[in-house]
Amino acid sequence: MTQLTRRTVLKAGVLGAGLSLSQLLRLQAADPSQQDAGRSAILICLKGGPSHQDSFDLKPNAPSEYRGEFRPIATQATGVEICEHMPQLAQRADRFSIIRGLTHNLADHGIGMRYVVTGNRPIPTLKFPSFGAVASRTLPAAEDVPTHVAIDEDLEGPGYLGTQYGALATGEKPRANRPFSVRGITLSDGLSIDGFNRRRKLADDVDNLFAQYEGLDEEVRGLDRFSQQAHNIIGSPRTRQAFELSQESKTVVDRFGTGETGQSLLLACRLIEAGVRFVTVIVDGWDTHKDNFKEMRGTLLPEFDLGYSALLDRLQDRGRLSSTVVLASGEFGRTPKVNGGAGRDHWARASVALLAGGEIQGGRAVGASDDKAAEPAGDGYSPDDLAATFYDHIGIDPSREFRTASGRPVMLVRNGTVIGGV
Repeated sequence: MTQLTRRTVLKAGVLGAGLSLSQLLRLQAADPSQQDAGRSAILICLKGGPSHQDSFDLKPNAPSEYRGEFRPIATQATGVEICEHMPQLAQRADRFSIIRGLTHNLADHGIGMRYVVTGNRPIPTLKFPSFGAVASRTLPAAEDVPTHVAIDEDLEGPGYLGTQYGALATGEKPRANRPFSVRGITLSDGLSIDGFNRRRKLADDVDNLFAQYEGLDEEVRGLDRFSQQAHNIIGSPRTRQAFELSQESKTVVDRFGTGETGQSLLLACRLIEAGVRFVTVIVDGWDTHKDNFKEMRGTLLPEFDLGYSALLDRLQDRGRLSSTVVLASGEFGRTPKVNGGAGRDHWARASVALLAGGEIQGGRAVGASDDKAAEPAGDGYSPDDLAATFYDHIGIDPSREFRTASGRPVMLVRNGTVIGGV
């Protein structure tokens, strides 16, 4: 039997279009074209648009109204500087690469993020799949583990690939000292795991009653196989335990940080260790129209510094960094000039992203912006290029074609080129 991808929204028990998990599995079984690239991935969405010139692309020689309040500091990577409020990442800069000079012109949160997490400029006639959906389509997980987990929500969804490649969305973010496990996520109509098991036992009794009949259609007799696979995921101890952050020591919890950012990144590590192939993490709060420096200095940069550096350490220590590609990016950057509220506004013409893990060469800053961090210095890189690079390092050919429900062939990344130097 073809190994299948698996994911479901456990808190709902069904996918958005009314598709049950067992129906989802049957759809996937009819698709023999899935391939295993042997890699896992984590996508960290810095939602709101982080200020690139106050984090990973500082301009200390720009006029004061452009350069802001923060100083750059040296890192483990020769010639690469980042913000002073990320000392942990400065010590680990040899493990990740910075992509500078990312550029596009969609300075709207929703449309900009849609562009970044699909690698295709949005168009009204076709909805492109997210990275996680493509991973669900091509990277099968184990029988009892979902392929793609979205911590909180899946920002874009499966698009033209179809509902069966949607994510298992947790519906909330983990917090320190609060229960967060599969057993705490309800199934359809408030059904608990215990209730699900009781219902499953009743279904088994009915199945046994009909098992004596010969000559049942193979498709009918096969329904039980898919129902059993659905049960394996929902009732899987491995899946449930992956969500149980209470199993981690206080030292580990504190190392990642007790806020939502750190705990979400810790959960991402646990899911990868459990066999999940793709994890989407959303880090909110980067839309700093006011008090940009206060917010960046007080919470955003320190929490990301702590959590992301801990994630790199954890993956390295557990032997997972070489097989797990990590991309961190927002939907755009912030305006070069500080506004009257000590903030920065939407700016899509320049931003940054981080890449780590797999065969990514750490310790590099690839690309550049101009002297005010306003435009790329040169041609720059598009979200299409970033997506092609991400897919390439996961082991998915960015030029591969998939078909829509109507049979239309669509190239995975239509206009992107793999970024050299990483």
